[in-house]
Amino acid sequence: MKNRDRIIRYYKGTDNGELAARLIDLADSTVKGRPYAVSEFVSPGAVQIGETIQASAPGLVLKTFGGYQGAERVRLAFVKESYDGPVDFGIAACHVSWDARYRLLSHRDVLGSLMGLGIDRSRFGDIIMEETGAVILADAPLLPYLKQNFLKIAMVHVTVEDMALSDIAPKQEKVKEIKTTVASLRLDAVASSGFGISRTKAAEAIKGERVQVNWQPAKGPSQEVQEGDVISLRGKGRMELAQITGTSRKGRTGVLLRRYM
Repeated sequence: MKNRDRIIRYYKGTDNGELAARLIDLADSTVKGRPYAVSEFVSPGAVQIGETIQASAPGLVLKTFGGYQGAERVRLAFVKESYDGPVDFGIAACHVSWDARYRLLSHRDVLGSLMGLGIDRSRFGDIIMEETGAVILADAPLLPYLKQNFLKIAMVHVTVEDMALSDIAPKQEKVKEIKTTVASLRLDAVASSGFGISRTKAAEAIKGERVQVNWQPAKGPSQEVQEGDVISLRGKGRMELAQITGTSRKGRTGVLLRRYM
């Protein structure tokens, strides 16, 4: 790919240089003859990298799939335009259940137990929490291993069963719109307004590496955000700076924030 070095250099600035290189290699394998090539599970921000690569590779189409409608973590497929067959994303699902007495098990508990088995995060996608269980999207060849070895979450015994992708309900998100003004478009100011916390606590969360902008680690409290940016705070969810609405008489910046509950 003629723009390989330039693309890698650009995304290296956002700590995504290695991911960009791997995705370019996938695209190249399709250009050189394969009908399609599929990536590991990636965060939503990686889709932009895929789109950049696709734009530099005439004859390729970019497709994404995470196992169900609305999935956050997805796999990317670079597909030849001339190929009209199915694309196997290699995704399967399993349902994990536990005793109702332990209904307070969290997403973090499930994720931590999976990582404790030595499974790389790139091998599984979304974890959909339920009251007494969870649905895990994963690399299809990984499922037999999970059924045999994923026995406990935080010392709680669990049962793992196969689940059809078609049985997963589309993602339903509640959206709360917040119209407000901020002193500036600094990340700590916008995060404070959107998540309903003090600016000091927002700055502490950013310094504590608990905040991401467009699924990339925040650079610092003074980082400027712009229209369309997605800001996530661990434990609080995420929001989008949907619109900059103008400047008030007192010089404050009006914003429309969409917080996903």
